[in-house]
Amino acid sequence: MPSPYGPSSNLWVLLGLGVASIFIMTRRMRRRALKEDFGAFVERLQLLPPPPPAPPKAPHPLSGLTFAVADIFDIEGYVTGFGNLDWARTHESAARTAPIILALVDGGATCIGKTIIDELAYGMSGENKHYDTPTNPTVPERVPGGCSSGSAVAVASGLAEFSLGVDTIGGVRIPGAYCGILAFRPSYAAVSTLGFVPVSPSLDTIGFFSKDPNVLRRVAYLLIQAPYSGLRQPRNIFIADDCFELLKIPTSRVTRVLINSVEKLFGKKLLKHLNLGDYLSTKLPSLKQLQNGKKNGDSKSTLLSLAKAMQSLFNHEFRNNHEEWISSTKPALDPFISAQINRLADDSLALDCCQSAREESRLALNALLKDEGILVLPTVLGLPPKLNAKELSSEDYLNHTFCLSAIASMSGCCQVTIPLGLFEKCPVSVSFIARHGGDHLLLDTIQTMYAILQEQADIASKSNFSKSSITNEESAEIAKEKGNVAYKDKQWQKAISLYTEAIKLNGKNATYYSNRAAAYLELGSYLQAEADCSSAINLDKKNVKAYLRRGTAREMLGYYKEAIEDFKYALVLEPTNKTANLASNRLKQLFQ
Repeated sequence: MPSPYGPSSNLWVLLGLGVASIFIMTRRMRRRALKEDFGAFVERLQLLPPPPPAPPKAPHPLSGLTFAVADIFDIEGYVTGFGNLDWARTHESAARTAPIILALVDGGATCIGKTIIDELAYGMSGENKHYDTPTNPTVPERVPGGCSSGSAVAVASGLAEFSLGVDTIGGVRIPGAYCGILAFRPSYAAVSTLGFVPVSPSLDTIGFFSKDPNVLRRVAYLLIQAPYSGLRQPRNIFIADDCFELLKIPTSRVTRVLINSVEKLFGKKLLKHLNLGDYLSTKLPSLKQLQNGKKNGDSKSTLLSLAKAMQSLFNHEFRNNHEEWISSTKPALDPFISAQINRLADDSLALDCCQSAREESRLALNALLKDEGILVLPTVLGLPPKLNAKELSSEDYLNHTFCLSAIASMSGCCQVTIPLGLFEKCPVSVSFIARHGGDHLLLDTIQTMYAILQEQADIASKSNFSKSSITNEESAEIAKEKGNVAYKDKQWQKAISLYTEAIKLNGKNATYYSNRAAAYLELGSYLQAEADCSSAINLDKKNVKAYLRRGTAREMLGYYKEAIEDFKYALVLEPTNKTANLASNRLKQLFQ
């Protein structure tokens, strides 16, 4: 049938169809090409290491390994794109290669390419409208996390043994968690940041990804120039209970793996429970200034305040570095990033208070962890969000995610993200933190614990986890540890409530009754203390503390004869006990 618009219109229709077909085919080919490397790379290249030394000299420490670098590092002859096409267009090729890359190549590794980052390294989802979003190899329908998304994907997909990224407010730790691989943020300033585009200089830290803890350790030791020595072990492992309460998956899915692993390797004595927000609230006076003198309602508000201080510091420094370029170039930015940047001028938090909070955070964490302590908390809130999900731009998601990442970012402490298998087919992780400068201990702890953590994670992945899947005994132990923390903080009534919770969950543990008796003694509730000690002794005839505490309660109640008997029996069980000896002698003198 002839076209009503004349013969020429048929030609235009055919041409249009041809162009459309070419466009569709081009898009399909592009997608196919992206799938080959999971969309991780901006550019493939090769920087080859020097020849290996002749025997008997030792080979290069990274010999045979391949690595990729985020497109924020300079490589001579290549433009550093910074995740934005306008940035690449308005900047020259790098005149020299970043020292960190040269060190890795000289160490025997081969650099195979530059990887995608979030636009201007500003986001944390991994989505980038200019270069497309790298595909999360573990869960393709979910975000890979950012800002170092391509570097995480390159390792998770097996395209490189390790990779480099930048971690300012979580840019390495978050994609490590979402892609299910190891991600290491060294102590602030432990690794040179020369030769890369600054984002927020007082927070910027070079980080690494790997699937293999041995590779991670070799790379880290080379870059932080730590001498090899015997494996160090932690003496205290603190579980930040309030941080785990932020999780959107069953807490027990993570904590059970951790607790079982620690107990198998080191026993129960290393584990301690901590309310991190409460601890920091007493150590960071600058946060109160940022809140205009308002008192923190709970530990969560302290963590939120620290997160907001981090964001404010990040915003100030990002604007200071890049405002001139943004104003002169007027780049085509993602609407969300553009809106965030436009809000920077309205940031009312005082810069000097934010900087003070950063210094106070470091002092507080160093005082807590000392040289042999490890702090454990979630890396992220839960499962990686779906691609283009609304939650990625929601204030609630951002603020609560930053609650977790701000702890290391603000303190400058070293942190590693450790994969713990899958939950609902998505990666699950946990983070270990050591004091600023404690990189050696942290790397050694991962080396020691990684295999047992994976073993326990595999067991947990096969279990049917739910909110109530944790056993009563485990819940009781957690309640007891929280009670111990409250007792040390002289929160007697809170301690009693927590010990009571432990007793309800497991009424056959003498320690719970004895501990509650100690709190009752502090409040002057001697009858309740006596009753609890009697319950403890009925369960455990050799509980020295229960005899001592019952003796104290009976002395205060005027039951002197019975008190003497309790102190005597405590001495039978433990002849060198000074408390029992002093109390017994004191009461004997009263009746002589």
